[in-house]
Amino acid sequence: MQLRYAMTGLVVVLSLAGCQRTAYDYSSNASADPAPLTAQPVPSVQGGQLPPPTGSSQFPAAPTTTAPMPGAQPGAMAANALDITKESMVGSWRVNGSCDMFLTLTNLGSGSRGGTRGCVGELTAMGSWEVAGKQVLLKDRSGNQLGSVYKTADNRFEGQTSTGQSINLSR
Repeated sequence: MQLRYAMTGLVVVLSLAGCQRTAYDYSSNASADPAPLTAQPVPSVQGGQLPPPTGSSQFPAAPTTTAPMPGAQPGAMAANALDITKESMVGSWRVNGSCDMFLTLTNLGSGSRGGTRGCVGELTAMGSWEVAGKQVLLKDRSGNQLGSVYKTADNRFEGQTSTGQSINLSR
């Protein structure tokens, strides 16, 4: 039994012997401090008035007005359309069964931020959306209308792009 205690004590002493401080002691060699850096020359700063801006405005042109979609029958769709709230539109939507549309409440211009993934055609440029009456307007990042959809059933919207391409949103 005593041998067991002796062996345990020996193992503890040997393991603690390996735990010495090996970090560099900066106070022991004070003369080895690095020399300070020399300052670099700085060119003089010039002051003066900036010239007036030239050319056209830095802002993009104002978006076109919202007009009925060519070839659409807005009266027929709007008459049967269900009421829409902006909050009910937020989230992920399947577009035409082939790509995804994501709608958020983050402000972007007059509407809210939105986008598509995997879509083709005009919807690839979608950047924002907004609810106007019983329709949802889909817009590009400049605010130009790309298309609109109406609510036809719970979690289902139908409409078309400005060029007449059919849009069906579903969850």
